[in-house]
Amino acid sequence: MDEIHYREYKILLKPEQFLLPTRFEEYWNALTAIAKKCDVGIQTNREAFHRSVRNVLFYDTKHFDLYRNAFILRKRTVYVDGWPSSEHELTVKYRHADREKATAVNMTPHLAGRTDIKFKEEILPLKTELGGMRSLFSHNCVLASPNMVLDQGLADITHVFPSMKVINAGPKIRIELVNNVAVDELQVAPGAFDFGHGFGAKATISIWRCRQFETTLTGEFAFQAKFHRLDAVHQKAKARSEDFFREVQVLAPDWVALGTTKTAVIYGIGNQPVAHNE
Repeated sequence: MDEIHYREYKILLKPEQFLLPTRFEEYWNALTAIAKKCDVGIQTNREAFHRSVRNVLFYDTKHFDLYRNAFILRKRTVYVDGWPSSEHELTVKYRHADREKATAVNMTPHLAGRTDIKFKEEILPLKTELGGMRSLFSHNCVLASPNMVLDQGLADITHVFPSMKVINAGPKIRIELVNNVAVDELQVAPGAFDFGHGFGAKATISIWRCRQFETTLTGEFAFQAKFHRLDAVHQKAKARSEDFFREVQVLAPDWVALGTTKTAVIYGIGNQPVAHNE
């Protein structure tokens, strides 16, 4: 659980670029051209632009005590043929720019059922300029269909997730939906990239829409690689993936929205910037 097994490269996209469904394919075509320029192999899936829909909800205290302490509590529900699945996915993550701090957090829950602990390095652009990169380290606990009510006291949450006990807030403080925002996520899985030496990554393009106001909040292009050990990834392949990440920003600048993360967008709705290390 202390080893990084995923590297996910993420770029926020301008919501106004996705007013038409055809824009997913147009952006993928732009990415294909950039990949060829960077000598990156690319594969387009057969149903590359089939749009899946998920409902995404974030929970926190009124004063965002979880987020201020680098924790994120998120529930996702998949829709199938327009109907919500009976199962949902609950994710608790500790995300920090300091790898040692992220490594030290034990994300094991006190809850029966299937649990998946993931440790990721998230690669993001710089906050104020195109062509750069920075890292956040994300220690995640993913639970499938937990029998857990979220709009309750913080003490009930920390009982299940002991790592959250470091949060200095009253145990009776309640958890509620962040900014009362329910997100509909439309996502396509257009294909995959091959950076050589056995290092590949699956790509997604998604947009987040506010269900209440029927507005597009943000978009994201991401590609994720999975491996046994990060230090075993071939250096040329790793460098090629980073060069491609930078070139996507520089060669398709009209698509890129500089900032932080999709989560930060939700927390920032109607608020002053929330103090956090993203």
